Amino acid sequence: MSVRIPALIDALVFARGYTVSLLDFIPESDWFTMPDGCPSHVAWQVGHLAMAEARLIVERVGGRKIVEEGVLPAQYLKLFGRESVPDPDPGNHPSPGEIRGVFDRVHPVALQILKETRDDDLETLVVGSPHRFCRTKLDYAGWVSAREMLHAGQIGLLRRLLGQKAVW
Repeated sequence: MSVRIPALIDALVFARGYTVSLLDFIPESDWFTMPDGCPSHVAWQVGHLAMAEARLIVERVGGRKIVEEGVLPAQYLKLFGRESVPDPDPGNHPSPGEIRGVFDRVHPVALQILKETRDDDLETLVVGSPHRFCRTKLDYAGWVSAREMLHAGQIGLLRRLLGQKAVW
């Protein structure tokens, strides 16, 4: 039996656990704050992670329709998609609680997709918009945990710029 699927799941669970450990110490009142010189905010990072996990795992690996099936609200593609620009106005976004709810809701769906994926399907080429690093389902599944750690680093930096201590 291959260990690839369990390893992909373990990496994604680890990355999400680390991200959540950072988020749990950031008050919702700070989620739309863009510190001086910083082009992002926590709400955008969290919404972007939810959107990306839905697009890359649920849609590209699992072949599901993320908006039509209610996995991700349609507005998240515009607000938090690849070409989106963080906007510090909370009035232009769902609330931090709603964003966190979508973030928390997408993750188990993505994990279930991975659990249901056959190991020999991991080499399947993914059809759709081209990606800089990913071509196969294995590429996409592996990239999601790596990119979550990248964004967790940005969330960690935002925490520090907001005056909070490092979380160890």
